[in-house]
Amino acid sequence: MRSEESTLGHVLPLANGLRTDHPVPGLPFVDDSHLPLDEGPEAIEAVGRHEASGMWGRFDLNRQSGGWHAFTTDPLQHTLGWSVRSHPEHGRTVLLMSDEETPSLHSDWAGDALLFRAGGYWWDGTTWYRPGQVWDPVEQDYERRKSRAALTVSATDMLDGRAGPDRAYIGKVTTFDREAPAPDNWLDHLALWARHHQEQGDARPLDKCVVDVASPELTGAQLLGVPEVAELGGITASTLRAYISRRNSEVPQPQAAVGGRDQWARAVADDWAEARQRSHEGIRATMSAGDRDDLSPGAAAVRDRFAADFHSTLWGRPDVRKRWVLRQRNEASVREISDALAWSVAVSLDRILPTDILGPTIEGTILNDFAESIELHEHGKNTRKGTRKDPSWNHLSLTIPVAKMLDWYIRHHPESAYWYIGEIMRKANNRWDIPPTETLRTLRQALSLDGELSKEARDTYFALLAPREDIDD
Repeated sequence: MRSEESTLGHVLPLANGLRTDHPVPGLPFVDDSHLPLDEGPEAIEAVGRHEASGMWGRFDLNRQSGGWHAFTTDPLQHTLGWSVRSHPEHGRTVLLMSDEETPSLHSDWAGDALLFRAGGYWWDGTTWYRPGQVWDPVEQDYERRKSRAALTVSATDMLDGRAGPDRAYIGKVTTFDREAPAPDNWLDHLALWARHHQEQGDARPLDKCVVDVASPELTGAQLLGVPEVAELGGITASTLRAYISRRNSEVPQPQAAVGGRDQWARAVADDWAEARQRSHEGIRATMSAGDRDDLSPGAAAVRDRFAADFHSTLWGRPDVRKRWVLRQRNEASVREISDALAWSVAVSLDRILPTDILGPTIEGTILNDFAESIELHEHGKNTRKGTRKDPSWNHLSLTIPVAKMLDWYIRHHPESAYWYIGEIMRKANNRWDIPPTETLRTLRQALSLDGELSKEARDTYFALLAPREDIDD
């Protein structure tokens, strides 16, 4: 059996387990009778938890769509493993995998997906979706894009009476050859599987056993080769082939192979192109289009601004320009000019990141952290009976990124930060009656944990912020 680990870095199964309800087209069937499939997920995990070295196993309940999923190293052949997905309504899938790849499929089964077909198309028991590629930041998952007019192809649909189960065989895990070619007469193998399947107690009806998906998206007219897919993605065919050879997992699995060449559904390729545009690299390329150095508009503006400043310093000032005469060009001269250029950058920080934008942003973020701290404390106080009165400001805190940003702001723009910290004290007092000293204590403590200011500098700075009556004599 040839290795089914895709050249694109996606993990694919090697064979179907004989007791699966949903055979993967094209894959052989292997005897799984030595696995405790009917005893539940704990029993499957326990197989891999055997003391023998090199074995592993795990199961998890699926709280989203019901049922469970589990994997285990095969007890007879430790280079292989089994992945099982069981659903109370839609039956189970049993797949033979490379042992090191079982956790990847286990992770894919943690959501609503029950089956994967046609290069990543997936089924949740009702609907077929295209491979997830475009990220949804709200759901923290890939967008669910339905396959157009998709139909589920059952075992009954594929068994037309012409298949001969006597021309097929059931493999053994101990003699399984992952390098062997896929069976040409797969429908004969499906017929043999169906015969065994119907002999099982409480066998799932064959018209409920999902084998494949059919959709207009997957017809030959909608399939694209490497050159067409590369063009959609805005890259050359050679670049896409390089991605594939490097097993870049961002390239979607092909939906078919025609004449030995990978083919993608146009809908999948379109989604891939969109995902590329929305990626970090895609956004950078879009925003830097037209710049001679491929810089973003902001970075280009900084470059142009300092290029003008540096040119003025190096050429516009005769006292500096004469340093370029060879006899006056020495380390001390270069150091002096370097210091002058560095000073120009240092005093221009507000032109790179304007404080009139940064200050209100940090102010609002800190107040939001305060609000969440207070809300969390009040919720906990309401759920704990008999809790003594405890002011909310005793539990104020900043998240680590916010504390680090405030520390950076103070180190780079201490005078601007001083004003906005005063605003934070004022608004925290008006909204929640938080004493200014408590606000300062929270900020100072956050910076002591996550900032870079020295203790001496921090103490000196916050002493300047403290209300006069609260300063120790």
